[in-house]
Amino acid sequence: MKRKLAVLAMTAVLGLSAVACGSEPAKDDSKKAETTGKEEGGKTEASNVANKDKPLVWFNRQPSNSSTGELDKNALNFNKDTYYVGFDANQGAELQGQMVKEYIEKNADTIDRNGDGVIGYVLAIGDIGHNDSIARTRGVRKALGTGVEKDGNINSEPIGTNVDGKQAAVQDGSLEVGGKKFVVRELGSQEMKNSAGATWDAATAGNSIGTWSSSFGYQIDVVVSNNDGMGMSMFNAWSKENKVPTFGYDANSDAVAAIAEGYGGTISQHADVQAYLTLRVLRNALDGVDIDTGIGTADEAGNVLSDKEYVYNADQRSYYALNVAVTADNYKEFTDSTKTFEPVSKQLDESKSPKKKVWLNIYNASDNFLSSTYQPLLEKYDDFLNLDVEYIGGDGQTESNITNRLGNPSQYDAFGINMVKTDNAASYTALLQ
Repeated sequence: MKRKLAVLAMTAVLGLSAVACGSEPAKDDSKKAETTGKEEGGKTEASNVANKDKPLVWFNRQPSNSSTGELDKNALNFNKDTYYVGFDANQGAELQGQMVKEYIEKNADTIDRNGDGVIGYVLAIGDIGHNDSIARTRGVRKALGTGVEKDGNINSEPIGTNVDGKQAAVQDGSLEVGGKKFVVRELGSQEMKNSAGATWDAATAGNSIGTWSSSFGYQIDVVVSNNDGMGMSMFNAWSKENKVPTFGYDANSDAVAAIAEGYGGTISQHADVQAYLTLRVLRNALDGVDIDTGIGTADEAGNVLSDKEYVYNADQRSYYALNVAVTADNYKEFTDSTKTFEPVSKQLDESKSPKKKVWLNIYNASDNFLSSTYQPLLEKYDDFLNLDVEYIGGDGQTESNITNRLGNPSQYDAFGINMVKTDNAASYTALLQ
């Protein structure tokens, strides 16, 4: 990595694991920065534009109500150059659920470890208030037939333990393969939250699989996780040795490599496309060009994406990368998670897109996906797009750990914000008023 993440504190996790937020998109848009610059009246040259009017992109965690999922339209419309970049969480959640179901069907002869006719699985939930966790939990339960409706949608609550199949928040599903019927049961699920309050916590997941395996033993036939960080922790702690397929989300490099060792599969949320879009929408706004430039419409360098890679929802002012299932059939195509996407990896002309300064934070400096995949991709794209980015790493627990380091927004031309909690957009926009 050419440049290192700037951090004051490094602990554990934040929503959107991977993650981004669940919405229904409709197709329609550390390198530490040099903090010098010409001073004019106590402000850098970036201050000729009011902070409230500077380009802003929310990414990975879509401003929304963590209880209802309702989008925060005030945050998404903070100014005319505000957008969100994430991935289509609902589409990805359905893919993950389908991937697990297809694996069970393909391996029906051997997957039932104790031969009791019940396919038991455990589920690691990232953050019960995060749209990604909600979507992924629903996607798995929907595909496996274990979901129970609540308030018009599948219940996404953790159930604790359910060895007897009597928990009200889930139900037993069923699958028939080759004339043989199986019961599918969610044996246990919980939010992976550590004692310090950080969610999506890999260490907690590793400990939990130990507890589950002690309680359920050979009843566990499948392990499912809302992300690869937790999934790999469970895989390394128990699943690999016991040859139990484990499924995650994010297509982190270690998880993709582990498919060769028995990891069941993961979902690529096209982090390369997300990282590009995160910086590209800022670049376009800074240049005053059509927001679709270099996205759906080729720029002068030839950068362009197809509708197979992303969708744009104009009403939500949100760009969503599309997801791809990564399994034993195709994992070798995804072994380098930090490789840029070739169709959008061409250098911009600096005379037409001059260097600009961007403040961008990663909510949790210890998060595997964001720090090991997303940020390295951002660091490559910022060169192509002539952006001088200052990367700030948070502690995964408090917004103030991040916002306290945005003391002088006037020295930046644009902002990229990855919140700890999806409800907290105002903590950032208040600093730009």
